[in-house]
Amino acid sequence: MPPTNLLLGKTAIITGGTTGIGRAIALAFIAQGCNVAVNHLDLEKDKPHLASLLSEAAALREANPASTGRLAHLPGDVRDPATGPALVAFALSEFQTTRLDICVANAGICTFAPFLDLSPDLFSNTVRTNLDGAFYLVQAAARHMARVNSPPGGSIIAISSISALVGGAQQAHYTPTKAGVLSLMQSAACALGRYKIRCNALLPGTIRTQLNEEDLRDDGKRGYMEGRIPLGRTGVPGDLAGPAVFLACEELSGYVTGAQLLVDGGLFVNLQ
Repeated sequence: MPPTNLLLGKTAIITGGTTGIGRAIALAFIAQGCNVAVNHLDLEKDKPHLASLLSEAAALREANPASTGRLAHLPGDVRDPATGPALVAFALSEFQTTRLDICVANAGICTFAPFLDLSPDLFSNTVRTNLDGAFYLVQAAARHMARVNSPPGGSIIAISSISALVGGAQQAHYTPTKAGVLSLMQSAACALGRYKIRCNALLPGTIRTQLNEEDLRDDGKRGYMEGRIPLGRTGVPGDLAGPAVFLACEELSGYVTGAQLLVDGGLFVNLQ
């Protein structure tokens, strides 16, 4: 039986929390007793995802109310520097606490584009969402964890990518942002260690999300990718949930900071 109550009574914020990896992490945190505030863009196409997330979180709580956290949500664009501080303030108000324990910088976009045809708008939007958005959120969370949490401390997790370590012919705008997110966690770990704030990066490999679902519907592309993965399958968002709980839990990873954890089924090391 898997462990329970690992995050009981904690408070977390997650960007991009209604779909994909962010959603899986949010539900895992809630199941471990953590109150979670998720950020989302509030687009019309995303409203069914939000509704189903709320329903699933409510079902978890109904099944085990004593040890299941609550879910709250707040619209906002991570490209806006005000969104990070707003999400922090919202979570504290919603859950009636002065302590922010966990921050997950997850929001990101990935639109494939040939390098020679890459437009300035696509490049700029990718950088502003993936890297600027992560910085603004992490800084807002860290300011509260360092200056208001008593005692100071907390766990900051950023969703980087295997793409931080390798190139991609149609990802010249995306891979630098994920390398930047990884570097952000390394520098933040150095800057924030004195406040007992741990900063780590998760590096997913090929995970089936709304970002790549169209690409993976191609049997040839999917077969090629699965053939390169030693575990023999592409990942699912839930594969990131356990590692995120590990990094969020002080008892499990209290001496882990500045680290990068590949969650890729072995794809990165399979060079033969």
